[in-house]
Amino acid sequence: MRQVISDEKPQRGVSFLYRTFLGGICLKLLSARWVSRLAGKYLDSRLSKHKIKKFIKKHGICMEDYLPEQYRSFNAFFTRRIKPALRPFDGDPAAFCSPCDGAVTAFSVTHEGIFRVKGFDYTVSTLLKNEELAKKYEGGTCIVIRLTVNDYHRYHFADGGSMGERKYIKGKLHTVQPTALERRRVFTENCRAYTVLHTEHFGDLTQVEVGAMFVGRIVNAPKESFSRGEEKGYFEFGGSTVILLAEAGKVALDGEFFTNTQNGLETKVRCGERIGTAAQYLV
Repeated sequence: MRQVISDEKPQRGVSFLYRTFLGGICLKLLSARWVSRLAGKYLDSRLSKHKIKKFIKKHGICMEDYLPEQYRSFNAFFTRRIKPALRPFDGDPAAFCSPCDGAVTAFSVTHEGIFRVKGFDYTVSTLLKNEELAKKYEGGTCIVIRLTVNDYHRYHFADGGSMGERKYIKGKLHTVQPTALERRRVFTENCRAYTVLHTEHFGDLTQVEVGAMFVGRIVNAPKESFSRGEEKGYFEFGGSTVILLAEAGKVALDGEFFTNTQNGLETKVRCGERIGTAAQYLV
């Protein structure tokens, strides 16, 4: 059985920012990109190294899981590399694997290109700012994977294939915690990057990486082709989100993800874990 997460009591600071009038005023400043750029400069510097030990203790991170390194800054620590044996990708061609660690919610995309998250209607065309590409996912599946601060913050390719269109979309940097999702259309307000992945077994997947408050920088490696499990990129400090869009009839996601989502629950997964099946193998 996979672990499920219910809506937790929001952190006091997040609740203040998203549930009070004064907090909303502060939020306009804190979600601005220039604030995150300034925070990023500090977290990239040696002055931030002292934060590492306290962070490890607070979040109970087992450093034995990660490759031994000397971290020159907090961001170098935050983007630490896990031992490959701890995140193996299922090699079955039919296996649809999670590209990252995180908490999953799953949504069916209507034939009008709409999916609903925390009471808000989103459209794929607004998420991608590309109406033509959005049509490809009408009637398909939207998989949202929310990474928390203590997750492994590198993401990988769910399958082998070749790169298609890539685009970066400027925006704000809200937190991706559930409290914020209940108050704002975070996924279409925040900075994000998408890549169309022409995969071997799952049709054209579009992967969207969404930045978040206090840096949340998205770093993608320049590639033209890729293999299953190969690293695609990473997020620098800040909780972040990966969104996968799958075409109709290409991926059969495990039913528990839809059931848990409908019951207001997130489902924990690990990078490389099988979360569904290529629909072509179900015939």
